[in-house]
Amino acid sequence: MRGKKDPGFCVYLMRIGNGQEKTNNCNKIEIPNNFIIPFTDEIESLNILFNVTYPNLRTFYCNPSFMFSRIILTTKNDFVDEINDMLIHRFPDDATVYTTIDETTEPNDQCQFDDFFGDFKDKHVFIPKIPLLVASQDEKLPVSFKRIQFPIILCFSMTINKAQGQTLDFVGIYLCESVFSHGQLYVALSRAKCSNNVKILIRPPTAQDTDGHSAYNVVYDEIIRKALSLYF
Repeated sequence: MRGKKDPGFCVYLMRIGNGQEKTNNCNKIEIPNNFIIPFTDEIESLNILFNVTYPNLRTFYCNPSFMFSRIILTTKNDFVDEINDMLIHRFPDDATVYTTIDETTEPNDQCQFDDFFGDFKDKHVFIPKIPLLVASQDEKLPVSFKRIQFPIILCFSMTINKAQGQTLDFVGIYLCESVFSHGQLYVALSRAKCSNNVKILIRPPTAQDTDGHSAYNVVYDEIIRKALSLYF
């Protein structure tokens, strides 16, 4: 276990993972105060989470080992995108835009013609990884193309599900909404090596709600029993 040098943290994680942590009247578990970043308003609280997870960003943003050893975890891709956009704007340098490169597979087709694309405007389409060879029997697309994309995404934040298997020096957790699948809270908490390197920001479900220190812990006993039966 990642937290083997922090026995108390290990015991706490096992209770979370096995669904044995006590719940309150709302069927939530109480998160210890040492993990909690108090929620005041969204911008102020997120800034605290950012500063705790990525301290001195202007100094260390060019240090790869510093950047990839810490992460902000959240439940959904929408929240991931919001956090990544907010953090990239903190970088001191100017932004650079990289575009895709399209080229025809036949040199003789590398000419300037009138545009004949746009058939899929406002439609859902499949965007694959690089390289993509576009060939069709359709008369509207008589020339084969090879598309080279730039499939890189910011990773100041990622979803809890994608973080499975990661071991990190510091983990910030933003529960804008409750966890929704088996073991998510355990996965989020257990990415760090010790309890001192985990901070959680919980946004209350309503503006009137002041509960920023408890969270749902989704655990299905039947999944645990099934897993144990495979080994014992």
